[in-house]
Amino acid sequence: MRHRIAEDAKPQLMLLLIATVITLVLWFLPFADYLVYPIRLFVTFIHESSHALIAVLTGGSVQSLTISSDGSGVVYSAPSGLIGGLLTSSAGYLGTTAFGVLLLYLIRRSFSPNKLLAALGIFVGVMTVVFTVISPMFHFLSLNTTFSSIAFTVVAGAVLAAGLIGLGIYAKDNVARFAVAFLAVQCLLNAALDLVNVFFINAPLIGSDIQTDAGNMTAATGIPGVLWVIIWMGISLFMISLGLRLYAVKQSKAAADDSVFDNESPS
Repeated sequence: MRHRIAEDAKPQLMLLLIATVITLVLWFLPFADYLVYPIRLFVTFIHESSHALIAVLTGGSVQSLTISSDGSGVVYSAPSGLIGGLLTSSAGYLGTTAFGVLLLYLIRRSFSPNKLLAALGIFVGVMTVVFTVISPMFHFLSLNTTFSSIAFTVVAGAVLAAGLIGLGIYAKDNVARFAVAFLAVQCLLNAALDLVNVFFINAPLIGSDIQTDAGNMTAATGIPGVLWVIIWMGISLFMISLGLRLYAVKQSKAAADDSVFDNESPS
């Protein structure tokens, strides 16, 4: 079976490549952290929201969801059973990757980029209200977070929600389309980079005692955290590969001269 880039996907693929190049360049520019700071907070929101949603969907509860000014975040939850705990701990990196893949799929399926941006803003706003404002009220006595972290999260969530909704309403179609592609790339690349960092944190001999999702998995199963990170990396790579194929490649049983993925030797 042969695979080739669909003609109607080539402009979108170029847009994705441009977004990726810009992202990589920003990583190495001095003071670029300030430029992408809101986006880093957005990715953290997606990571922590993934933890919170899976905890609730598996029958657990969430005490709070907060992010910090340094771009890190934490969710205090009470998962339901061992399986619920494992799924909740795995949800951060895998959920962020899946979210990026979903954005690629939606813009490939010609969903309105303006509506997608507005929907992202609403999503961030709802997560902030439900897990940062309402949940702590019901777990006040057992709350592990500080008022300052809750306040920062509420402000950051409100600003991100307003910014995304504003882009959705006022941005031109090509600007909105690039913004969605850029956010998708940010989710995918940041999830991959974070997994690499977590790998070294949990690696034998060079690891540290920093608390991570992989450490939570180790505490629950006794399996070394570095093995969990490798598993997450494998699943993430599979999701990214599938997402890119859905985004830019169409299959054809017939031979194609412009095939870019050819599993058969030419005769």
